[in-house]
Amino acid sequence: MTDNSHNTQSNNSKLVIKLVVVVIGMFGFAFALVPLYEVFCQITGINGKTSDTAAVYESIEIDRSRTITIEFITRTNTGMPWEFKAQTRKVEVYPGEMNQVDFYVKNNTTKSYVAQAVPSVSPGTAALYMNKTECFCFNNQPLNAGEEAIMPMKFYVDPQLPKDIKFFTLQYTLYDVTASAEGVAMNQG
Repeated sequence: MTDNSHNTQSNNSKLVIKLVVVVIGMFGFAFALVPLYEVFCQITGINGKTSDTAAVYESIEIDRSRTITIEFITRTNTGMPWEFKAQTRKVEVYPGEMNQVDFYVKNNTTKSYVAQAVPSVSPGTAALYMNKTECFCFNNQPLNAGEEAIMPMKFYVDPQLPKDIKFFTLQYTLYDVTASAEGVAMNQG
């Protein structure tokens, strides 16, 4: 073997090791990206997720100098056989004012289901200022076959909402969580 051939083989081995390290690093970064994204979104409110715990409403000054229009959109996830709609599609509110919107839900099937509503706000920044004091989205919602219900959501928009946000959309998506709810009930019983 010539000295040049040995150097080429040594350089190729080093390159292969570097490439393997890069590939392993890329996989590690890909796995870390999801939790990092969740933390980033929670801090910045960019993804439009609202808080999953009830806010406490304290008497705050209502900003009557401006109104905010909120549109409510409902949908069911694929395979969720419920009827789900907002009783009010759009409201105009003053920042700091307590409001209530009701949602109608009906289980149109012949068996019991448990649903979970997941909210999303657009633009995402507005999610930081949407404060729910009571919401059906905080808990699972069981309905027997043919049963219907009115589910209230009480909220206020924080007066600190940036002045350039005059309109936002709150969407709720209902998911079928019957299997996981039954699993929890079996483990507790």
